[in-house]
Amino acid sequence: MTHVAGSTAALGGAAHSRFAARLKRALGDPRRLLLNAIAIEIAERRFFLWMPVAAGSGAIWYLLADREPSLWYAGAAAALFGTLAFVLRGRRLAQGIALGLCCLCLGLLSAGWRASRVASPTIDRIRVATLEGFIEEMDFRQTGARFLLRPVKADGLAAVPYRVRLTLNRTPPFEAGAYVRLKARLLPPAQASLPGGYDFARDAWFARIGAVGNVLGRVDLLRPPGRPDLLTRFMMAVDRGRNALARRVDRTIGGEPGAIAAAMVTGKRDLLSEDTKEVIREAGIFHIITISGVQMTFVAGIFFVGLRWLLALSPTLALRYPIKKWAAGAAIFGAICYDILTGSRVGTERALIMTSILLAAVLVDRQALSMRNLAIAAALVIAFQPEALLSASFQLSFAAVAALVAVYEARAAYAAERRVADFGPAPAAVSAAWKERLALLRGRLGRGPAALVFATFCATSATASFMAYNFHDLSPYVLIGNPLTLLIIELFAVPGALLGTLLYPLGLDGFVWHYVGLGIGFVLWAARLIGSMPGATIHLDAFAPWAIVFLALSVLSAVIWRSALLRMTAIPLAVLGIYGAAAGPSFDVAVAADGDALALRGADGTLSVLGRHPSPFAAEQWLSAAADDRDPRAAIDKSACDRIGCVGILPDGRAVSLIFDRAAFAEDCLRADIVVTPLYAPPGCAASLVLDRARLQETGAVTLVARGKGWAITTARGIDEDRPWSPAPKPRWGRAPATATALSDDPSAPIE
Repeated sequence: MTHVAGSTAALGGAAHSRFAARLKRALGDPRRLLLNAIAIEIAERRFFLWMPVAAGSGAIWYLLADREPSLWYAGAAAALFGTLAFVLRGRRLAQGIALGLCCLCLGLLSAGWRASRVASPTIDRIRVATLEGFIEEMDFRQTGARFLLRPVKADGLAAVPYRVRLTLNRTPPFEAGAYVRLKARLLPPAQASLPGGYDFARDAWFARIGAVGNVLGRVDLLRPPGRPDLLTRFMMAVDRGRNALARRVDRTIGGEPGAIAAAMVTGKRDLLSEDTKEVIREAGIFHIITISGVQMTFVAGIFFVGLRWLLALSPTLALRYPIKKWAAGAAIFGAICYDILTGSRVGTERALIMTSILLAAVLVDRQALSMRNLAIAAALVIAFQPEALLSASFQLSFAAVAALVAVYEARAAYAAERRVADFGPAPAAVSAAWKERLALLRGRLGRGPAALVFATFCATSATASFMAYNFHDLSPYVLIGNPLTLLIIELFAVPGALLGTLLYPLGLDGFVWHYVGLGIGFVLWAARLIGSMPGATIHLDAFAPWAIVFLALSVLSAVIWRSALLRMTAIPLAVLGIYGAAAGPSFDVAVAADGDALALRGADGTLSVLGRHPSPFAAEQWLSAAADDRDPRAAIDKSACDRIGCVGILPDGRAVSLIFDRAAFAEDCLRADIVVTPLYAPPGCAASLVLDRARLQETGAVTLVARGKGWAITTARGIDEDRPWSPAPKPRWGRAPATATALSDDPSAPIE
């Protein structure tokens, strides 16, 4: 028996050895494969592309830190790691690690420097003030307007904010450049409505907006006490021109196509109705109303190709002078003018940086479309606008362009080498067969409509995770909508916008806008058709906070690495990210940062929003995080509220009370399990959990998940958080600060 068992084991071992040998012959030696892959990346200089990634990680580290990082410490660490990288230049691995850490510290330093440069006063609570100042930018709506005011005087405020964003219910007869006096109800920039949600206060800090609010009463036009600086006057004049052109386009075309055309031509999107926005959002083509990389590329391309074609008509110029470089220089100038005329917003500026670097490569006889140029563009954004890294526009634009550049590089490499890179040597017959099949596939994907669909698929795949993370939805039919949209933009919108803008001062632009309107009408028809298809939009729950990290690394690995072995690391990273997306946080109760509204989950699993006047934006954030596509107004339960408060019942029977008047404390503190209020609650409130003004100032927005008889709590503000855009609350008499034990986001530590 022992002999038979030994023979069986020997046969099994021999079979295993033969299988391992065959697998090794097919795939090659793992160590040698890894070394070959690293050699390819070194030869292609791909490790350089990870330097902006490291710098961006440092900037994000600064933006998300609970406390203000020490810039002196970061600067000293950057100098130390930079010195180590120089000393260790003979050892590639050690030098690479030192360079990565140096870039990480430089990114943190850049973000801190940017935050200190834009520092300006921000109001601390609701105030009513009389303001005088210049209107810097005016955005007209279908009814009313929204504008940026550069205050000169502010009666009722201790310090004058640099900018104030105000809303008017009536359409004003004046525009940017007017000097006005008005009374306004001002609020601090809103904090995040949900832990991990969009933080407007942070964006407002970097935009130097110190208050937002509504105009009360009349607005008086006054004689200005002086003149603003030359750059401000120029941008005000540009804004007046943009508004005039937007009205001209909107009125000439009319209806929804007119509002979309005005947004595409001038970047003014406030004329769009919510229904129109929803139509193009459901079709996955919301990017058509944003001045982004697509429009910037088309504009620069028209200047570049058009001027080069005109110069080539002269044999003397074509044969004796560098007309390609002349065309590239003119295209850069045209792109800069286009950026200025569309308002020079953050998204447009990033598109301008990318486009200018690509065209500058032509001027210095370098390859224009390369990942290195994109990395340089990202490094410039990190150096001058590091806060943009957390914006959806940056993530989507750079991910899409990186995917397209990666496809272009792969096609260029194949065309140059005419061979297929594989893991290792394979039998000649198998290798030849695969070469023939891949060559046929690449040939089909590189020409005609298939090339456009394939490019759209790659760009959509690269941006899908960022779309899902930021907007909590995906559009499966984007492969249909995007090629149609790009075709219409290329044939109608961008050429028409350029021609119409040039003819507008002469009053000969009317027929051009009708031409543009025809194309946009077709886009709207296609958008409605796509949006009406079953499953046109898939709504997703909020992600786990760490999921987007792995999804971003997956995209970066797929577009940066050139060797197949290292590129395959994108697969496990994507799997981890998808797991984090599926295991995202849920909540039974969500409380706004100021305590004036909340959302609670009913027995049927849907959310109800309670509040006297709930913020539509906060309600939209709560519904989106719960994969609920209802209109925020439809989710507001007015029947649960009266003059002094609201009451909601959770599926387990526990009551949640939202109190607006002190008269309600006596009763609700005894009968409610949770008390939420924008007021200061009395010390003797008997509710098991009290979230009042003092507590919410320390925690920010809060979500609750039932854990037995207690609650697992997640807060938007970190413990002892103190940042320029989220300062720590001032200590008060008779109130102990919240502790990690009292407010825990650990489900295993419920609050009884």
